[in-house]
Amino acid sequence: MLLLGSGDERETAMPASQPRSRARDRNVLNRAEFLSLNQPLKGNQESRSSGRKQSSQAGAAGAQNSNTKERRQSQQLPEEDCMQLNPSFKGIAFNSLLAIDICMSKRLGVCANRASSWGGARSMINLLGITGHGIPWIAGTLICLVKSSTLAGQEVLMNLLLALLLDIMIVAGLQKLAKRKGPYDINPGLLDYLTMDTYAFPAGHASRVAMLSKFFLNHLVLAIPLRILLVLWALCVGFSRVMIGRHHITDVLSGFAFGYLQFRLVELIWMSSNTCQMLISIW
Repeated sequence: MLLLGSGDERETAMPASQPRSRARDRNVLNRAEFLSLNQPLKGNQESRSSGRKQSSQAGAAGAQNSNTKERRQSQQLPEEDCMQLNPSFKGIAFNSLLAIDICMSKRLGVCANRASSWGGARSMINLLGITGHGIPWIAGTLICLVKSSTLAGQEVLMNLLLALLLDIMIVAGLQKLAKRKGPYDINPGLLDYLTMDTYAFPAGHASRVAMLSKFFLNHLVLAIPLRILLVLWALCVGFSRVMIGRHHITDVLSGFAFGYLQFRLVELIWMSSNTCQMLISIW
């Protein structure tokens, strides 16, 4: 009985001692020296909050700057990009004509290579093109000028030489500006490199034959059959450049137009007989 009584007293003493120990722990933890361990520092909280504010502000500022940059770029877009997004009628018409020009030029390039439909006639077409090249015409004009003995003949030949030199310089300059390539990937020949006729627009042969035919029709007395043959020769030389794949159709047509303008320019700056004699004496 004594043992049972002591066991009951122990059981009743244990629950009473547990709240007392908990109260003591709380009192110990509430002391000043332990408060710093239980509570976070205020400085760390402030620094963290300030860092978060700064990062949020920097993110907002970066977003605003990116938005303003995008707006400025959209406002400063070139007109070409705007035309691509919303092409005008002129742009659509120009691109359509350009596509037709390329398609027709490729179809007419029947002598572009040996495997073409008219590949066997390529050598003959090239020979026809040589008749409109600048180097043979300049060489022939110089030979005729040396052998000429009349003042009228020397005047015409000196102005013809001036026209040929102007044609080479003008066409070379325009080709360097345009830098348009032909419908087929064909390397220029040696004579083409000598006259700097390496690009497609405008066609140098077409401008030269147009200028020469107009020059001869104005300054030489020719019968009607010869006049017709001269015009046909100019047309055949011009379109032979399309057949061998060196030029587009628009290149040849523009070459004809530039050749006529060059003839008008030579007529404006026509050198007189005295000027020609002075240049011949210096030479």
